[in-house]
Amino acid sequence: MYNRDYLTDKTNSYSNESSQQAYIMSFLKATYQLFAGSLLAATAGAYIGLGIVNYIAGPMMWVLFAIELGLIFFVIPRVKHTPGVNLAVLFAFTFITGLTIAPLLTSIFAMPSGASIVGQAFLMTSVAFGGISMFAMTTKKDFSFMGKFLFIALIIMIVAGISNIFIQSSMMQLMIASAGALLFSAFILYDTQNIIKGNYDSPVEAALSLYLDFFNLFISLLQILGIMKNNE
Repeated sequence: MYNRDYLTDKTNSYSNESSQQAYIMSFLKATYQLFAGSLLAATAGAYIGLGIVNYIAGPMMWVLFAIELGLIFFVIPRVKHTPGVNLAVLFAFTFITGLTIAPLLTSIFAMPSGASIVGQAFLMTSVAFGGISMFAMTTKKDFSFMGKFLFIALIIMIVAGISNIFIQSSMMQLMIASAGALLFSAFILYDTQNIIKGNYDSPVEAALSLYLDFFNLFISLLQILGIMKNNE
């Protein structure tokens, strides 16, 4: 009736739990280091893009988008576990996204108080990202049910965005940007929990998800502030 292995089993359980916790912390550290590096690469891309914005605007923008899609859907999944190559591809992708945001930044900087609008959008994005991430790490509520809803909402927003390229409605763009701000805030919550739960098998892939959430939230807030400023 007496389990002689009880203490041993209990010790092993604590040891396994401790090892798992250490692995999660190590994974999170690597993920956020790569996320920070991605932001730096994007900043460098945006800075260079501002100097060559005339070459980026127009057909070249579609070429850059095509390269981004190729990297994110075909290249990164295949090299995410290849040391060195995975980092080079990740930072190349984030650098290119920085280039693609240059035309938007140029239009914002051309406005009165343009620099303050960019700074305000970045500050709001950083505060929202930090606050939502902390909530995701500390809450006991499981938000995994949001996955399908977020994916469908993202598809709808992309279709609406493409449609507005031809409609050119500032009101519709404001609605899309507002929906995007809410959507990517929810994505931060969803992706952060997925990282904590170990649903990513590579820090590169996890960092990429967080970067896309941050980047798109920043663009959404930048568009909202820019449109509101332009309508004053």
